[in-house]
Amino acid sequence: MLSVSIASPATLTFPLKPKSSIPKTSFTGLTIHHLCPQRLPSQSTSFRKPSASSSVVMMAKREEEMKEIRAKTTEEINDEVVELKGELLMLRLQKSVRNEFKSSEFRRMRKRIARMLTVKREREVDEGINKRLSRKLDRQWKKSIVVKPPPSLIKLREQEAAEEAEKSAA
Repeated sequence: MLSVSIASPATLTFPLKPKSSIPKTSFTGLTIHHLCPQRLPSQSTSFRKPSASSSVVMMAKREEEMKEIRAKTTEEINDEVVELKGELLMLRLQKSVRNEFKSSEFRRMRKRIARMLTVKREREVDEGINKRLSRKLDRQWKKSIVVKPPPSLIKLREQEAAEEAEKSAA
């Protein structure tokens, strides 16, 4: 029987056998022993996790945003959700045409929409509207939406009209 051993903090052994003698039901040829102490989760560092002070700032910003959203009426929330979804569509179009855009805007807008819909649902729960009726009301609301261009597209059209006016005046 041949075996491979590595003398390091971890021990690795591979017994090599001819194919005919290897049982087909179980695999027993690999043993790994760790001699290094395991790191505790508090000791491990991650590049994705913000530091404690930055997470406090982020929480404060989120709380402020939630207070702003809760101060709005349900109709205002619905209007802003429609506008944000239009902006999200514009971002997707910019991405598909390969224009320059901030990719962080996708996440920011989706999170803002989710927060608004959460506040809307919280209000429905307070009014005693169950989940099934809420879904029915959402379908009715979505059917009643009048499609209008998002604010960024309106602003872009105004800029183009101003440029054309300058060209025709010159």
